[in-house]
Amino acid sequence: MPELFAGLALGLIMGIISGLIPGIHANTMAGFLLSFQAAVLLILGPEAMAVSLFSALITHTFLDIIPSTVFGIPDADTAITVLPAHKFILEGRGSEAVRLSAVGGLYAVIFSMPLIVIFCTVLPVFQDYIDWWIGILLIAVAGILALSSESPEWFTAVFLTSGILGMFTFNYPYLATGIAGQSGILMPLLTGLFGISVLLLSSGGVMPEQVNNSGWSRDNSVLTCSLAGTVAGAVVGWLPGLSNASANAVLASFLNYDRDGGGFIVATGAANTANAFLGLAALYALSRTRNGIMVAISLIDLPPVLLLVAFGALAAIIAYLVTFFLAGRMGIFKGFNVRNVSIAVIIFCVILSFILTGPYGLFILALATAVGVVPSVINVRRVSCMGAIMLPVILWSLELM
Repeated sequence: MPELFAGLALGLIMGIISGLIPGIHANTMAGFLLSFQAAVLLILGPEAMAVSLFSALITHTFLDIIPSTVFGIPDADTAITVLPAHKFILEGRGSEAVRLSAVGGLYAVIFSMPLIVIFCTVLPVFQDYIDWWIGILLIAVAGILALSSESPEWFTAVFLTSGILGMFTFNYPYLATGIAGQSGILMPLLTGLFGISVLLLSSGGVMPEQVNNSGWSRDNSVLTCSLAGTVAGAVVGWLPGLSNASANAVLASFLNYDRDGGGFIVATGAANTANAFLGLAALYALSRTRNGIMVAISLIDLPPVLLLVAFGALAAIIAYLVTFFLAGRMGIFKGFNVRNVSIAVIIFCVILSFILTGPYGLFILALATAVGVVPSVINVRRVSCMGAIMLPVILWSLELM
């Protein structure tokens, strides 16, 4: 038993590091841990190593909202969430944004428990049928987003353009030559579409004083948005080819992040955490891996699923408390020059893209930034850029790619 808690502690540390460093995913930390697999297995054993990997993933889903909020740097889990979250901190509500995301994640742990049972006992029987409907589902989501946008024609044009960019990116991932290689190619793609393109158009001024808001709401909106996010995250956690970014795009078709930024942050926080738990269920029920962490866990002797779920829930509670604590320290950014911070973040993203993915990553970053600027120019919602993820998945599901 002590080795299991040692694995939990190691996972928490890895998840906190990957969550707080922009552009670094829990998958990266898993790869780092696997490079020392022999030593870790000898010291901790396979069960503790699995606990460590899954705890890192759960912890990451709570902490990664912080760089998205403060710096406007997205990763695969927070691409669309960057928009309302970064707006919150510029309004002096950064603490509220971070804590709302954490609250959504905590509710998702509770809501995910019965879903794990249902998904593992009922859905495998219908899996072949479900797989075929993935593309149809995403086509419906894209249609809803387009029809509800300010200009359906321009929305569709941006969606298809970003989709073509996504297809190009995923068709030639072997061109990435940095330290992350193919696994890091999402970083420049999403950073260009949702990060640098936003920072280039950001206004000047200084960071305002941050109000240390609790993030809790007295009405049912937090509960409702958490449930919606959990369902969305659970669906994409189970279905092949989909990701947290897809879940957030689905949520954007129902929750307008311009009108209800707080509710959208709650929902996406819940989606990211639920996605991790249901991805684990998919591994055990279908032997399908949904992310790098699940691949790493599948390479070792699988412990009982209830063991990982229990330690994952414990990791979520601790990560929730850590996130709330760090949210209360947002005041340190008061007085920072917004323009200077934006320039520094852009330079950081360019350097990180080159380190992770080489010249090919810089090429994708430049193209993605050019596409990402278009929604602001033509005044359509930036979720149209999610075509970069959704269109390749649609074509893959329909066996057209």
